[in-house]
Amino acid sequence: MNGSPEDAWQTVVSMQNDFTTGVPRFEDPKVTRSVWDDVVDTAQRYNQPGTFTALNGYEWSTISTGKDGSGPAGANLHRVVIFRDGPDRVKQVLPFSTFDSGDPEKLWEFMAAYEQNTGGRILAIPHNGNISNGQMYADVIKGSDMISDYAARRARWEPLMEVTQEKGDGETHPLLSPNDEFADFENWDFGDSFGNPKEDWMLQYEYARSTLMNGLRLEDTLGVNPFKYGMIGSTDNHVSMTTTREENYFGKLPSEEPSPTRYKEPFLRDSNTGDVIVSNWQLGASGLVAVWARENTREEIFDAMARKEVYASTGTRLSVRIFGGWDFRPDEVQRPDFANQGYARGVPMGGDLSSAPSGMSPKCMIRALRDPDGANLDRVQISKGWLNADGSTEERIYDVACSDDRSIENRRCNTAVGSTVDLADASYTNSIGEPLLHAHWEDPDFDPQQRAFYYVRAIEIPTPRWTAYDAKRFGITMPPEVLMTVQDRAYSSPIWYTP
Repeated sequence: MNGSPEDAWQTVVSMQNDFTTGVPRFEDPKVTRSVWDDVVDTAQRYNQPGTFTALNGYEWSTISTGKDGSGPAGANLHRVVIFRDGPDRVKQVLPFSTFDSGDPEKLWEFMAAYEQNTGGRILAIPHNGNISNGQMYADVIKGSDMISDYAARRARWEPLMEVTQEKGDGETHPLLSPNDEFADFENWDFGDSFGNPKEDWMLQYEYARSTLMNGLRLEDTLGVNPFKYGMIGSTDNHVSMTTTREENYFGKLPSEEPSPTRYKEPFLRDSNTGDVIVSNWQLGASGLVAVWARENTREEIFDAMARKEVYASTGTRLSVRIFGGWDFRPDEVQRPDFANQGYARGVPMGGDLSSAPSGMSPKCMIRALRDPDGANLDRVQISKGWLNADGSTEERIYDVACSDDRSIENRRCNTAVGSTVDLADASYTNSIGEPLLHAHWEDPDFDPQQRAFYYVRAIEIPTPRWTAYDAKRFGITMPPEVLMTVQDRAYSSPIWYTP
């Protein structure tokens, strides 16, 4: 780009202003082409099949302005767009951006055209829905009830959802899951990107578990499930240190990098009053996506994502696997060919079971292994959601494996795991919990006539949160409202049952 630094800065400011108005004032296809080609070339330069995979992609960063029928102003409707392909195909297009349209359906049209014209493959992943104020997973589209065509296109182009990241965890919320004692985890329910307030009715259209249940309901009426999502986590990080470990958290933006005061700096203010809505301490050191792929290549990783054989971590590198089937035996979860048996006689996470054999219930084989450099596991759970005959939905949590020889009573580990956290020293020990938990579980409440899903939630023992490490590192005392411990966790993609 030619011109002085001042000219360059004015261009950036102009583009930022256009982001909020939706009216591009900087239009130079040569510049756009040069930037995109440079991004693709950089990914190609570092892509090493079998060793390190660099996928081509970008973020479609729309914040609804109320135009194009895409919801009220302020709703965060971001997607991450990922290509399966290399430069030969990806360079045939320019990214479809928020300047082109803020309407997700227009993004899907671009994606369809890309596949038709290049022979490549592409998918989009919705960002965290918790700052969309009920818009990300709504069932009313442009003022009308969702129709089957929309549902089919959404299911086709968006197989995954981001369930955890720095701007809060999006699995579920205490108001949505009052009987889930682990629902109150890094929740953000403050409003949207502009500070517009949250209303309780919005929550069910923002969180993963309620969205999965709404998908069952919509499938029953539309014939297709628009929200049949696999689960991923990511950082949404905008610094070059994309860290997710509590003891090494560098923040989301340069203003949130480690310092004695970063915890209390404002992250989000009310756009009208200027009042602080979110402080930096409410950011979470999250998250990661894990992929069960056959090879460490673009093609195999993309294919695993497309078939939803993925799971989300809130920051640590624990390992989780689940297979569902009809005839798994209790001892098979300990077999060395556990995975081979799972694939041969059942389905992995992201898979489907249907038409239950007479008198049989789904059986799951589950393994969870701690991060080698992290905390032991507290427990492993199954989260089930189902659709009743009257069209209502329900959920239930089952503890299926407990550490430290605890027993399961009334679907829960009979006691809490405890804690070894020493906040004064920002430390913990693995003297509680287990490095490996496994379970064979059969649904005790199965109704073969009910649509249902099952996913694993594996929970670690308590550890110091990044705020505790900051307190120790900088010798400061945190206010009482600041969270100081965390139980990191993983969420598998569901297995669905259809009658």
